[in-house]
Formats: sequence, C-alpha cells, structure tokens
Amino acid sequence: MPNKIVKFFATGEDKPLLTDENRIRKIYESKRWSIFLSLIFGYAFFYTCRLGLSVAKKPLLDEGVLSVSEMGIIGSVLLYVYAVGKFFNGVLSDRANIKRFMSIALLCSAVVNILFGFADLFIIFVILWGLNGWFQSIGSAPSVVSICQWFSNKERGTRYGIWAGAHNIGEGLTFVVTAFFVSYFGWQAGFIGPGIICIFVAIVLYNTLADRPQTYGLPHVADYRKDYSAGKPIAENIVKLQKLALKNPYVWILGFSSALMYVARYAINNWAILFLQESKHYELIEASFVMSAYPIMGFIGAAFSGFFSDKMFNSRRNIPTLLYGIIETLAIVMLYLIPPGNVWLDTIAMGMFGFGIGGLIVFLAGLIAIDIVSKAAAGTVKGLIGLFSYIGAATQDWISGFLIESSKVVRDGKDIYSFDTAFYFWIGASLLSIILASLVWNVKPKE
Repeated sequence: MPNKIVKFFATGEDKPLLTDENRIRKIYESKRWSIFLSLIFGYAFFYTCRLGLSVAKKPLLDEGVLSVSEMGIIGSVLLYVYAVGKFFNGVLSDRANIKRFMSIALLCSAVVNILFGFADLFIIFVILWGLNGWFQSIGSAPSVVSICQWFSNKERGTRYGIWAGAHNIGEGLTFVVTAFFVSYFGWQAGFIGPGIICIFVAIVLYNTLADRPQTYGLPHVADYRKDYSAGKPIAENIVKLQKLALKNPYVWILGFSSALMYVARYAINNWAILFLQESKHYELIEASFVMSAYPIMGFIGAAFSGFFSDKMFNSRRNIPTLLYGIIETLAIVMLYLIPPGNVWLDTIAMGMFGFGIGGLIVFLAGLIAIDIVSKAAAGTVKGLIGLFSYIGAATQDWISGFLIESSKVVRDGKDIYSFDTAFYFWIGASLLSIILASLVWNVKPKE
C-alpha cells in the first residue's frame, strides 16, 4: 500500500521526445495556460481554508468559545506544522506529479475545515488546525516547481509575481466573503462554507494541472523557449542539486529575512481585524472593508514586482526588494499611528502594506533564492525558505497573543486590549528583515 501511494504521487516517466514542432507548440501552450490559471486560482482557494480563524476571532471571543491566548496557540500550531510541512513537502515536490499532489492536498484541507466548523473543544481545534497546516503546506512549493517546469528564466519573474499575488485573491475572498458568512450565519460558517467550496475547486485542479513537460514527450522549457539566460539545462542528480541548494549561505540569509517579514505579514493577517475592532472600534463588516484593501493592493504589488524586476532591472531583485520593504514598514507605522475614526486613512495604510508585502513575498519568500540555485531543486529551496518563514509567522502568533492578552484591562466589566507592544514587535521585525535582505544585494542567477 505505501508503495502504491508513493507511485501515485510521484512524477511519471519521461516519454520519447516528440518531433513535430507544431504539435509540441500546441501542447505546450495549451498546458502552460491551463497550468498557470489553475495555479493562480487554485492557490487562492488554499487561503480560504487557512484564514477562517482570523475572521472568526471576535465571535469566538465574544461567545466564550476561545480566549485570545488560546486562539494564538491554535494559530501557532497551524503555522509550526505548516513550516515543517513546507520543507518536507518542498523536497517531495521536486519529484512529485504536481497535478495529483496539489489537488488532493486542497481536498484534504477542505474536509478538515468542515470538521473544524463542527468542533467545540480546544484540544480538537488544535488537532484539526494542525492537520490543516500540513495539507496547506502542499500548496506553495508544488506551485513554484510547476512554474519552473513550464516557464523559462526570462518569463519566470513575471509569472511568479502574478502567481504570488494569488494569495491576495484568497485573502480578499476570506476577508470579505467569509466575513459575510460569519456575520450572518455564525463563526461555524466561516469554516464549513469555504470547505465545501474547496472540495469542488480541488476536483477542477485535478483536471487542469499537469505533470512535468517531459512526461508528455515535450522538451525542457529552456529548449522550447530557446532561453539560456541562466545557463543550459543540466542533467545532474536531483539529490546532489538539492544538497548544493541547502548549503548555499545566501539561501539561509534569505530564509531569516523572510522569517522576519512573515512576522509582519501574519501579524496583519491574523490580528488586524481584531485590532480594528478593539482599538479603532469598527464593526466586523467595516473592519473587513478596511482589510479588503490589503489583498487588492497585495495582488497588484506582487504582480507588478516580477514584471518590474524583469523589465526594468534585467531580472535583478535587489533595488525592488528595498523599495517594497520601505513601503511595507511605513504602512505598519501609519496603521498604528492613525487615530480612530479615519476609515479612509486606515484603508490607505492597509493598501500600502498589502502592496509592499506583496512584492516582498515574491522576492524574499522564493524568487531570489530560486534564481540562485538549480531549478531542479526549486521545490527544496522554496521549502527551506518556507520553513524559516512560517517559523517566524508561528512564533509571531503566540508572542502577539501573549502581548495582547497581557495588556488586557477591565473597564466597566468589559475587557479592553492594547496593541502597543505588539506593534513595536511587528515594526522591529520589518526593519530587521530589510537589513538582512541587503546582505544578498549582489547575488547572481544560475541554472
């Protein structure tokens, strides 16, 4: 049985190379469009099964189902499991049939979300959200591997940037549609609704994603596109290339920088709605409106980043990374300093944050590292960066929960929370991330 499971998820054997150039072009372009669109919208829906807890925190708190610190623990469990899963499944994705690996992972995550909506015990919440973290960890690295398999070096930055913006689509759906479900049908609907939808999305992905080009008798994408800007494809042992990638010191520096950036990213993802409700006195729908600027501008920032670095900086990522980092850090400071009652200023600050973080996710959380290692090890290096990133995100969640909980005071029988120390923590992490990113200023791409 285990061998059958491994064989089911493993990439197929190479087929004899096709010789008809017209047929090669027809198959390649058809699959490239199908895969690219599937990766964008498929990965977006992964997020709807990950961020339900962020939207439902206030109702869970008000109904006495969970405390702030318990929600911090549950969020951290998902992210710690996700971090380990990112690395493990990143290594596996270099040898996986992406079509099967990614679609079935989303199906499992959807089922876990539905079960979460029927749970009522803290320990059950922890177990289910930990399982969800594992299945969610199979979304990112396989997507990147598929992009590297089907798009060449000069195309990759633009495609990667657009794909990286997919999470903003998912976040937007979560912050708006899931907020509607929670507001009108209760916190349980914030998990059951996305779960049911993602079952159908998983079925679509199974039919629209694809394995490596060579399993269809197609040439390597560099040969197909005649793009040797990062060197010609090399036929070395994948394990050797993975080890070389893991020994690259620049990859580790990028991992630490991304970890600190993810502190800020998931601070806003997981706590901003509660902050807007508690500190700026918005209702859930109003807070969701402010939050909606984050994913919208995040998608624009991510999609623009790859094109920006490819076309204006000849695929160099250093200056764009610095610019995005400055925008993101300034936005957190603005969000903290803007007094209550300024909904449009809060929305602008949230949009700036989304734009900045969108570009940083592209550069720090994958693209720079993928540029400087063999593309045959793309899943491994994406997994390692993901491990660092989500350890940072998970550690943020319980630290932020502790900082917010410890600030609680009771006034007229009502719990009041301060976010001051949490914001100092988030802003400091953003600044350190920029400093570390500057240490890889002169790295060069390679095949």
